[in-house]
Amino acid sequence: MGRPLNIGVVGVGVISRQYFEHFPQLPNLRLTAVADLDLDRASAVAAEQGVVALSVDDLITDERVDAVLNLTIPQAHAEVALRALAAGKHVYGEKPLALSTAEAVPVLQHAAERGLRVGCAPDTVLGTGVQTARALLDDGRIGDPVAAAVAWSAPGHELWHPAPAFYYQPGGGPLFDMGPYYLTSLVQFFGPVVRVSGATGRSTRERRVATGPLAGSTIPVDVDTHVTAILEHASGVISTVTVSFEVWATQTPKFEVYGTAGTIAVPDPNMFSDTVHLATADDREFREVAPLAGYADAGRGYGLADLARAIETDRPHRASGEVAFHVLEIMESVIRAGSTHAVVELTSTVERPAPVPAGARPETW
Repeated sequence: MGRPLNIGVVGVGVISRQYFEHFPQLPNLRLTAVADLDLDRASAVAAEQGVVALSVDDLITDERVDAVLNLTIPQAHAEVALRALAAGKHVYGEKPLALSTAEAVPVLQHAAERGLRVGCAPDTVLGTGVQTARALLDDGRIGDPVAAAVAWSAPGHELWHPAPAFYYQPGGGPLFDMGPYYLTSLVQFFGPVVRVSGATGRSTRERRVATGPLAGSTIPVDVDTHVTAILEHASGVISTVTVSFEVWATQTPKFEVYGTAGTIAVPDPNMFSDTVHLATADDREFREVAPLAGYADAGRGYGLADLARAIETDRPHRASGEVAFHVLEIMESVIRAGSTHAVVELTSTVERPAPVPAGARPETW
């Protein structure tokens, strides 16, 4: 392992805590600076982490920073990424890559022109959960894959998040918020999607913040809150995906993959290492599967560490901007299909990222 990649974090809201928690486990990353529009919050976090607090502009141009970890709200993802790339920094951001493919194209173009890397969450798919499910698929444990079914739902993030308004603005909603975990997993499993169809809608339910200083305030809803999609993969597999902020309770399985010789119950791809279950045609009983692949004991930041190692070894990184762009086009196309009642053909494609072998570490593999 060479010199650690020096990381500057832009945006120190709720999700940043999970990154800070795992940075000490990743010796090829060095937290160097933090920035936030709330200068007091940035200063408090910097003191906790033992680094400097800078303005966003100063962090992006600081020579001590090699890569910007972009944890801003979705509306700022593309803007911050472009500014960081223009300053010669690699970029890794939270999902989605941008609000639209039109916003995202210049991000990838500028990175390619400057020889810089763009990475994007979710990196949860690099943990032992999704990677073990992928290993079962690749080993033929359920025969030829035929289909997958996703059903994620919740009443709405306003029940727990102290400032949830952005979840109901463009770049949010159940599709753009939770969809990337499932769609990225499906691309890991079956490769790119070639066309989609779907239906979308929203209820008349009033949304109110339940916790924190904004408790009781109403939330404008400017996105669809219930989405159902059919994805056709280039491999021939058909995936059905339903994501919703409209469901108070359910017993529907969250994520399953069906093959000619069995079924895989895939764990929550918002987590890194939950247990995989396998049922085969022999007895049709689900049994736990010990981890077969993936980064063990992983957490948010492992995708950034994988990117740092990929720079060092001159290979593609797994949580890439290209995968995130394809996932973004899938989501954008589902929304278009829902509004036009048409089948939408995708224009982008992407290679399946390399699998993560059992026992691998992102700083050495």
